[in-house]
Amino acid sequence: MNKNFLSIIIPVLNEENQLNILLQSIREQSCLENEIIFVDGGSTDNSIEWLKQQKEIKFIQTSKGKAHQQNKGAKIATSEFLYFLHADSKPPKGFDQLIMNTIKKGEKAGCFRLKFSPNHWALNLAAYASRFNNKFCRGGDQSLFIQKKYFLELNGFNEEYIVCEDGELIDRIYKKYSFCIIPQQITTSSRRFIKNGVLKLQFHFMIIHLMRALGFKPEILEKYYSHFVK
Repeated sequence: MNKNFLSIIIPVLNEENQLNILLQSIREQSCLENEIIFVDGGSTDNSIEWLKQQKEIKFIQTSKGKAHQQNKGAKIATSEFLYFLHADSKPPKGFDQLIMNTIKKGEKAGCFRLKFSPNHWALNLAAYASRFNNKFCRGGDQSLFIQKKYFLELNGFNEEYIVCEDGELIDRIYKKYSFCIIPQQITTSSRRFIKNGVLKLQFHFMIIHLMRALGFKPEILEKYYSHFVK
């Protein structure tokens, strides 16, 4: 029997300043034995060199695109439970035990509530909304756990989506299975918002999610994102 409880899958692209903090956080916050898989999408900084030096992790390289990277990570995962985590997020204490307890209750997929660091009143409002079990309150920064058999039944992430790949998969989970919000908070960096302007970036993300809900094609969403988000 596989000793690993979770296969933690982390897509990476030029994250050298985040990786050590993230890996240390995962190890400190874990209660169980987990498999940690980093999937690099073509970093040009020192991410690859750093990852190659780490022991007791799995590291693969593939082409750019979070959906593609996460699918590749899931393909080599040895656990029956997958946990997708962004490189600039830190899970709460005992996150793996919390996920295990949730799965034991019969839940098939879910995420944590959200917290931003550093915080901002507008980001706090978005974080507050993450407690509601509605697909419109979901996002990849909240992380995602799902039993592997259900992930495979859904054919994983849709690789046509360069942006909103998490939301697109979560929409399909909501349609077919139960989805659970664990009340503990995952902490994600607000660096993108600070760089682009908090209110400005929130507005553009709102527009992108609205466009996706209205049926705009993935390439249109990517074009909008690449034009307004740096």
